[in-house]
Amino acid sequence: MSAPGGTSAPEAVRDAVRTALRAAAEPAKAPLMQAYMKSSMPFLGVQAGPRRAALKRVFAGHRIATAPEWRQAVLALWREAEYREERYAAVELTGHAHYRAFQTLYTLPMYEEMIVSGAWWDFVDELATHRVGGLLAAFPEAMRPLLLEWAHDGDLWKRRTAILCQNRFRQRTDTALLYACIEPSLSDNDFFARKAIGWALREYAKTNPDEVVRYVRAKGISGLSRREALKNLPVA
Repeated sequence: MSAPGGTSAPEAVRDAVRTALRAAAEPAKAPLMQAYMKSSMPFLGVQAGPRRAALKRVFAGHRIATAPEWRQAVLALWREAEYREERYAAVELTGHAHYRAFQTLYTLPMYEEMIVSGAWWDFVDELATHRVGGLLAAFPEAMRPLLLEWAHDGDLWKRRTAILCQNRFRQRTDTALLYACIEPSLSDNDFFARKAIGWALREYAKTNPDEVVRYVRAKGISGLSRREALKNLPVA
C-alpha cells in the first residue's frame, strides 16, 4: 500500500522486495550458494549482480517517508525473511542513499539486533564497516564507549564489529580505540576473531605500516592474525 505523497508503507517495500527477488531467482543455484555460505537459511538463488539490480529498481520506486518507517521496513525484511537474499535486501536498505539522514544513534538497536541474530560474516562485516563505522565517524563521543563495551561482549559478532568498524577510516583511525577493541580478543582462538584482528590491522597498515609492525611485534601476535596484518608489508 502506498502512502500519501508518493511514498510507500514498510509492508509495501517488503512485498515488492520479495516479488523482485523471486523474479530474479535461479533456483538451481540456490543449493550451491547455501553450501558456500554454510547457511541454515535457504537461498532463492539470486546472485549478487541481479540482486542489486532488482533492489535498485524496488528502492527507487518505493520511497519511505520517515526514519521510523524505514527502520520498520528493514526489520520486517530481516525478521520475516524466509530466504537469505531477503536479509541481504534488509542490509542493503540500511545503506541506501535515500536514507543517509536517518543514520543516527536511533539506528543502533536495529544494527545490534541484525549483528547478533545474523551471526555470520556476510551480514556482520557490511554492517560493521559501513553502518556502525559511519555512526562512529558521525558520533564519536557516543559511539566510543559503546564500542568498548562491545569489544568485551560475550558475543563474537559484536566483538568483531568493534574491531572492524574503523576499517575504512585510514588516517582518521582512532588508534587507541582500535587497539582497545582488538585486545580483549587477542586470546580468542576463534577463526573469525583472529581474522578480524588481522584484517583491521592490515587496513590500518595502509596508513601507518610502521606502527602496525611495532604493535604486532610488541603484542606477540602470531598465526592467522599476524599473517593477515602483515600480508602486504615487506617484513618477516
